[in-house]
Amino acid sequence: MKHPAITIILAATMPLSALLTSSTFAQDFPVKPVRIIVPFVPGGPADLFARELSLGMQSQFHQPVLVENKGGAGGVLGVDSAAKANPDGYTLALGSPSTIAIAPFSQSQMAYDPRKDLAYITGVVKVPEVMTIHPSLPATNLRELIAYMKNNPGKVNFGSAGNGTIAHLAGELLKAEAGVNMVHVPYKGGAPAVADLIAGQIQLVILDTPVLLPQILAGKIRAIAVTSTVRATTLPDVPTTGEGGYGKVNSDNWYGLVSAAAIPPALLRRINAAAVTTLKTPAIAKSFATVSAVPFPSTPEEFSVFATTEQAKWGAIIKSIGFKE
Repeated sequence: MKHPAITIILAATMPLSALLTSSTFAQDFPVKPVRIIVPFVPGGPADLFARELSLGMQSQFHQPVLVENKGGAGGVLGVDSAAKANPDGYTLALGSPSTIAIAPFSQSQMAYDPRKDLAYITGVVKVPEVMTIHPSLPATNLRELIAYMKNNPGKVNFGSAGNGTIAHLAGELLKAEAGVNMVHVPYKGGAPAVADLIAGQIQLVILDTPVLLPQILAGKIRAIAVTSTVRATTLPDVPTTGEGGYGKVNSDNWYGLVSAAAIPPALLRRINAAAVTTLKTPAIAKSFATVSAVPFPSTPEEFSVFATTEQAKWGAIIKSIGFKE
């Protein structure tokens, strides 16, 4: 039988012992390959960002960092795999607005709760979106476009990459903030929406800058505003929505590193440090800039607050339009 005093001492030292074990484990991590799940098909921007990040983290860890594509359900399947994985730091995922801030409010049955089942490690990248119109519309800036839509309610059709995508909700956000009436036309992907914009079948599209850039530079469509807080490096002459008087119309696409929620704090910090060190290198900034993207390193706390803000913004828009899948 243990003496009561010994029992008390053992109980008091257990948290410290657990903390020391966690810290030691984090210092030794990793001892085998780490996986980053990209919840989309290979070849897209998310794939590029993850592979660039993995190379830098690999040099920090001295272990392979493997990128695994696992698409489906708008990215939900891949992130769900990370949420349900062993919280040992060896399974990470690239989260996005669709998987963290949109699907939880638009899907009737959600596989995970991003506020309870995920740990937020760091932001990775922001991809500014650009608002573009068919040249037939008599507008050269955002204020002129808003004035035209107010004078012609319901005559502007805006296309998106599909119901519930950030392109769809960006248009709904513009409608709400500017008080205009546009008609949503969903497509199965961004490419057909851009094709119909060029053909004049629809009049407005808000999509990632890299998707629209070639057609803008070719003069086939007109860039009205970048829906971000800063101008896009590839479109330096195009003002932001804030400069046009509608600063709340912000629909940056973004990606960030997440894992299962129960990951030990020391381990989370270890992974964050490797990722942030990589994201702050000039090589990453140069690589991301080729597709109009900007590195987005952050602390876990900053990324968590950012995700909460995004959930509040897109959740309110989804509720206001009554959208459910």
